[in-house]
Amino acid sequence: MQNFLYSLALFLLFISCKELKPKDKAIELSVAEKIANAHGFEQWKNVSEIAFTFNDRRSWLWDPGTDAITYTKDTLTITYNRRQLDSTVIPIDRAFINDKFWLLIPFQLVWDKGLSISDPVKAKAPISQKLLGKITLSYSNEGGYTPGDGYDIFFNDDYIIEEWIFRKGNQDEPSLMNTFENYKDFNGIKIALEHKNAEGNWNLTFTDVKITLKAMAK
Repeated sequence: MQNFLYSLALFLLFISCKELKPKDKAIELSVAEKIANAHGFEQWKNVSEIAFTFNDRRSWLWDPGTDAITYTKDTLTITYNRRQLDSTVIPIDRAFINDKFWLLIPFQLVWDKGLSISDPVKAKAPISQKLLGKITLSYSNEGGYTPGDGYDIFFNDDYIIEEWIFRKGNQDEPSLMNTFENYKDFNGIKIALEHKNAEGNWNLTFTDVKITLKAMAK
């Protein structure tokens, strides 16, 4: 009888453990993933094309599926593919990577390789002085067009980015500080169309933004 009760206890313990398997629990997302999702990252898989103009200077049309890019500035138009780069388009591709980074920084948090992200803390944002969440991005010294840079990202309780600090070469002193504002929703993807400095005499803008979904392209 004693052996039966012992075996029964072990069986019940086994059943209880099965019910508590990790797969039955919600997967805990990282802060980077929460920021990306808050800006519509889960919709990105449905994007067939994205168009935008960077600071009234140059325009882009990008097919993320094939990495085909069309660059337009004034009367010049050049089409190339990021999977087949040659030296003639490197300066243009460098500009694309810069402009895309400004546009889609919430997604770069989960896309980029060679990126270290700190644990989140609460800190005063440099421009608004609001108490926000903060993570620090540190890029490796190898690869990319601007290796070794650092960024402090400030986000609110909804994980929407409100400000950032850019530190060239990951130096201690800020190279640039600006806001993320005038958010608009483009087929489920939230993009900040304006980035202002503390003095209010500088504003980097995005215009002519259009995001086409695969279903819409049919």
